[in-house]
Amino acid sequence: MVTEHNKTKRFFKQKILIKIQLHYKKKEESIGLIIWRYCEASCKENTGRIIGGQEVEPYSIKYQASIQTEVGDHYCGGTLVHPEWVVSAIAALLIDINENGFEQIFNVSKIYVHNYNFRTYENDIMLIKLNRPAQLNAYVQPVLIPDGGTPPFSGTCIVSGWGVTQVYSYTLSPVLRAVDVREIPYCTWYYWGRIKPGMLCAGSPYGGKDSCQGDSGGPLVCNGYFEGIVSWGIGCANQYYPGVYTRVRSYSQWINWFIDNTP
Repeated sequence: MVTEHNKTKRFFKQKILIKIQLHYKKKEESIGLIIWRYCEASCKENTGRIIGGQEVEPYSIKYQASIQTEVGDHYCGGTLVHPEWVVSAIAALLIDINENGFEQIFNVSKIYVHNYNFRTYENDIMLIKLNRPAQLNAYVQPVLIPDGGTPPFSGTCIVSGWGVTQVYSYTLSPVLRAVDVREIPYCTWYYWGRIKPGMLCAGSPYGGKDSCQGDSGGPLVCNGYFEGIVSWGIGCANQYYPGVYTRVRSYSQWINWFIDNTP
């Protein structure tokens, strides 16, 4: 039996408390912004991590963010789209951008969640404003957001993350991994009409390549543009059930409005 799931590190059906610490320099104290949300979660049935991929070359994915708990545990992925903004799926805590000794660690200033539907997984997108701008350099750079003038993407895309490393494991990959995938057309056939206009599917027609549990919120980048957010699916790397992503093009105006109008 296959299991439907979101691709966040969500192993039990439970109420999840998300606490975002806002730190102030004047006093060594913090305020917590508490967000309650319900998640329906179940273990992956197939193999974990970025399936069919490899460890990335250091500093090659400059926009990758890790959203973490207060104790530094990876929770899900994110994408730097502006020096002060990260896009992810519906989950957030501490932001760690890049890795290998050149990471920059941030707390969260503000969070904007779209009208997410927990039943259909529609609008699985969240904007996170950092407590300070990221320092852009040779190792940290935002990715481009597609807009109405961006040509349709084709060919190979890359998806990256720190997903779990083996079947039924709760252990995330200690290194950032990535895999090349392609958009899978007519995806609604695989998912019985559940693919909405704000979603897209990507993987391999033969299976064996996919994002997986722990990769949720991470980027799917095609031709240099941020086209998808790891969202949900059935199993991992199954040729009959490709990975489902939030289609970023459908939300580019929403993203840019908050970036341009939030003090």
